[in-house]
Amino acid sequence: MEFQVNGTLIQQYYICKREVWLSSHQIIGDQDNENLQIGRIIGEYSYDGAKKEVDLGNAKLDLIRSENGYLVVGEIKKSSRFIYSSSKQLLFYLMQIKQMGITARGELLIPEERKKIEVILNDINENEIRATIKDIEKIVSQDKPPEALKTKYCGKCAYAEFCWA
Repeated sequence: MEFQVNGTLIQQYYICKREVWLSSHQIIGDQDNENLQIGRIIGEYSYDGAKKEVDLGNAKLDLIRSENGYLVVGEIKKSSRFIYSSSKQLLFYLMQIKQMGITARGELLIPEERKKIEVILNDINENEIRATIKDIEKIVSQDKPPEALKTKYCGKCAYAEFCWA
């Protein structure tokens, strides 16, 4: 099967390009990582009444709902710590839906902080996501992962032991 960029890789790209390479090569981070477990629980028990976990192939939407005749795509996050990368992930999903001929708007949903942040796809950020997809394809095609670069996100990363042990 041919490699396809997905929403998780888009989010990872804006945090750590090494993580993009590792996860795309089926090198799985620590699945017992507390942050991953908390995120799964929050997604499962938040926002009753919306259709959850909609799989579009290379896009797995946390939830969708109709509001005033418009489709709203929601991406649920544990905290606003990764708001920038999460918004890029949501833009990717909105772009995938647009390619199906459906217009939608997005919302980043952070239930623990009671935040809802609107995300709208426009030509500028659509072009950015297309460029990101190309760069991810380039990273994934490399024989080795990019060098580990210490960032503020490394301490709680599911790949921390892999990079820094």
